[in-house]
Amino acid sequence: MEVATAAKAPSSRLARSLAAAAPCYKGVSVFFAAVVAGALVSACWMSVSARLQVTPITPAATPGIARNAATGPEAPAPGRPRSTGVGASTNQTPSAGAASSAPPPREVPDCPAYFRWIHEDLRPWRGTGVTRGAVEGARRFAPRLRVAVVAGRLYVARYGRRRCFQTRAAFTQWGILQLLRRYPGRVPDLDLMFDCEDLPVVGAGERHGAQPQPPPPPLFRYCGSEATLDIAFPDWSFWGWPELNIKPWEALQREINEANAVVNWTDRAPYAYWKGNPKVGAERLLLLRCNASGERDWNARVYAQDWGEEVRHGFRGSDLSKQCTHRYRIYIEGRGWSVSEKYILACESVALMVRPRFHDFFSRGLSPLRHYWPVRGDRGMCRSIKHAVDWGNAHADRVPTYIPRSTSSSCALRIPNTTERSCLVLSGHGWQAQEMAGNASRFIREELTMDRVYDYMFHLLTEYARLLRYRPAVPRGAAEVTVESMIRGRRGLERQFMVDTLAASASGDGPCRLKPAYSPEELQALRRARADAVRQVEAWEI
Repeated sequence: MEVATAAKAPSSRLARSLAAAAPCYKGVSVFFAAVVAGALVSACWMSVSARLQVTPITPAATPGIARNAATGPEAPAPGRPRSTGVGASTNQTPSAGAASSAPPPREVPDCPAYFRWIHEDLRPWRGTGVTRGAVEGARRFAPRLRVAVVAGRLYVARYGRRRCFQTRAAFTQWGILQLLRRYPGRVPDLDLMFDCEDLPVVGAGERHGAQPQPPPPPLFRYCGSEATLDIAFPDWSFWGWPELNIKPWEALQREINEANAVVNWTDRAPYAYWKGNPKVGAERLLLLRCNASGERDWNARVYAQDWGEEVRHGFRGSDLSKQCTHRYRIYIEGRGWSVSEKYILACESVALMVRPRFHDFFSRGLSPLRHYWPVRGDRGMCRSIKHAVDWGNAHADRVPTYIPRSTSSSCALRIPNTTERSCLVLSGHGWQAQEMAGNASRFIREELTMDRVYDYMFHLLTEYARLLRYRPAVPRGAAEVTVESMIRGRRGLERQFMVDTLAASASGDGPCRLKPAYSPEELQALRRARADAVRQVEAWEI
């Protein structure tokens, strides 16, 4: 009993103590609960703040900025604007844990080889730079547009009473506008003249003479040539050609690829096919004579395209994705170069290229007998086409042979391969026609995507801007071009194609890496290889 009583006494005292301390414990519990809740709220706020800091807001250019640029003094061109993309934070040192969990930087691929021609196109101004007087000197060639980028905004002034044909100007401006959206804040300020006509006009021979001559005026257009200095720029049809119901390049290329998968090359009609407008060039009129007749079959199936008739009948006979049904496709220029080139090369048919006089921005990356078969451009055209088709049908399943140049002192035909150090031997083997067709379509599929088109525009304009010897300003009489101003009031296919090609930001992925310029030796080797291939084909035709 004493033990029990003694035990009960402490127990009762403990109970009384706990009861007396109960309000205190409740206060402590409330205090700890408040601490925990505060920590959770603080953590959430820190997380939100971190996310806000990762993507800073870049202030848009204001009209005041444009006005200041317009009155800026003659000065060296500003450098490339600082990128403010994802990850551009302010005075924040990431923790070790954050650094270890961050994904490794994405490797930037090299640009296709044809990008290196950017350096050659701009070479006339490397030594002197581009002055305001040189740019304005291009007015004597009657360009239709003056294009300026100032503080990330696009401004365009229109010259002359004549407008660009159809919607060339509209979709060219639209393409540049999408470039600014794709790489926001990364396209430098620039000022250039642009012409939307077919033929290059700035003669390379203007600089002859004993006295030092000023640099020629830089003029951008859709094509150039060996005899001129016009700067080739991607044409409007990459964003669509609504008047002819030609879809934007990305969608049309997808349809062509799907059509290629349906019909194998060997199952296609064993003839050379062409369909187009014969009234825009003398050589196209000669091509009409190569059509099959009662007297002779030149292995060509040539059709004159009546676009007026197509418009009236809803373009039922001009769907480019349904024209890849022959083993051979003929490419022939019109008044100048032709936008049909990329569609023909994408077909997985052997491209028979009637001796081109002009080049667009990507065609200098093509090699004869690797991507296409060269065809005469004179009155021997029909015979040349027949020989190409006969030869291709007879060598449809033979394999080409490469040997190192070092082992062959006399290589009859030098075709640069991927290493540009091999020699193609055709004697006794012949070139596999299917492989030539595959090389061309692979080139288009992999090296002429819209990603690469935008990258070419970016590098060309960036390299050009570095040559400017003055601070670009908004041209007199220019208007700002925006997405809203371009789409406003447009209907039908014009509006639809613009909506379909509205570009999004590259999301931190930069453009491909531009390789250095060709050396004089490399340029000489490329030109010699092409000339050797053409001479070899002409020798086979004899």
